[in-house]
Amino acid sequence: MNNDKMNQAANADDGDTLVLDEQALKQAATEDLDEGAVTPAYGPHRDAIVKLLNDALATELVCVLRYKRHYFTADGLESPAIAAEFLVHANEEAAHADMIAQRIVQLGGEPDFSPDSLTSRSHAQYDESSDLKAMVRANLVAERIAVEAYRQMITLIGDKDPTTRRMLEGILADEEEHADELKDWLHR
Repeated sequence: MNNDKMNQAANADDGDTLVLDEQALKQAATEDLDEGAVTPAYGPHRDAIVKLLNDALATELVCVLRYKRHYFTADGLESPAIAAEFLVHANEEAAHADMIAQRIVQLGGEPDFSPDSLTSRSHAQYDESSDLKAMVRANLVAERIAVEAYRQMITLIGDKDPTTRRMLEGILADEEEHADELKDWLHR
């Protein structure tokens, strides 16, 4: 069944009554059972979404590595409190990476964890600063990049994949919170 017919069926409006096309539902449900939750309505956008997600996965993994390095190497009077925050952020970025990898698999793709290409696919940079303020600044820049990247992905995906969009909206909220926390540390 083509996407237009399925969209028409889902949007059919008979006066005040919304009615689903039961035949279209059954057809969509029984075609390509090996695709799991991915029905024909995902259409041509699935591969592009998987690529966006793999780049986001690389970004999250690079962020985990940067935060972990900063956690272990932070030094100075305020370093214990800031380092603790770096570890919290590292763990939250790892959780984001897990969610993204799981969604890639749900979409029939393969999550790309290849260490050889992580930094080239990541939107954010790895950082080896040794100064605590430089660490905070590097992480704030990376979080702002993540905020903008997720905002753009959400816009690009729109209604093409509501499940992925909602996941990205949740991650975006976390990244905005991280950026606000880092901004506060930077201005102390």
